[in-house]
Amino acid sequence: MIDLHLSLRRTASTSGATRADDRDGSSEDSAAAVRLEAVGHEYGTDSGRLRSGPDSSVTALEDVSLEIRPGEVVGLKGPSGSGKSTILHSVAGLLVPTEGRVDVLGTDVTELSARERTRLRRQHVGIVFQRFHLLPSLSSRANVALPLVQAGVPRSRRRRRAESLLEEVGLGDRTTHLPGELSGGECQRVAIARALATDPDVIVADEPTGELDTTTGAEVLDLLTDAGRDGDRAVLVASHDDATLEVADRVIPLRDGRVVTDER
Repeated sequence: MIDLHLSLRRTASTSGATRADDRDGSSEDSAAAVRLEAVGHEYGTDSGRLRSGPDSSVTALEDVSLEIRPGEVVGLKGPSGSGKSTILHSVAGLLVPTEGRVDVLGTDVTELSARERTRLRRQHVGIVFQRFHLLPSLSSRANVALPLVQAGVPRSRRRRRAESLLEEVGLGDRTTHLPGELSGGECQRVAIARALATDPDVIVADEPTGELDTTTGAEVLDLLTDAGRDGDRAVLVASHDDATLEVADRVIPLRDGRVVTDER
């Protein structure tokens, strides 16, 4: 069962989620929480084969290799169409690249079934979207607790967990508010709390400040970096904004689906 007493700082393992090295019986390559090896992806393919017709595919990634360690905040920098979101979706198991290997906690996501990828994502990966993706009919507390519903956590425990996380992100007095009653910054704080609900090992954030003003964006970035460094989580942030990427320990520039250089 998931430990619902954890906050932004992780103090214990998530007992409801089986770690990859426990499944494998080995901790080989455990230093990297996320590793991509020669990953390529083409949109407009079916099970890795191109659909018929001229110009039927678009290359989103080409020969991308990178790794992220626990407690490290890594930025993906590039314009629209550079492949940032495709990398995040590959790490989260939302898509399977047409080439290469994507390891999350030592498990190759590309070898998993759709059901297994969903299970890994729910247990080990928290996602923060640019446009929040909160359910408008649910309160802040209910939105944060939603991943715990999917995990089968009892109602009283998921309620306590959600309230604790909302307190951590400065929204202890907004637990019953609907998304329409919150500012953009408050909605993104709810989204971060939701991403942390199952105490994930990896957080991916796609343009997390894109809808926010500069001051609010800085506050949201502080929350994300605290969740990563203090919580020993791997955090991958995609953005085209230099100010957003300043919080990263390392920035990986992308252009036309390829890594330009790995800036340390």
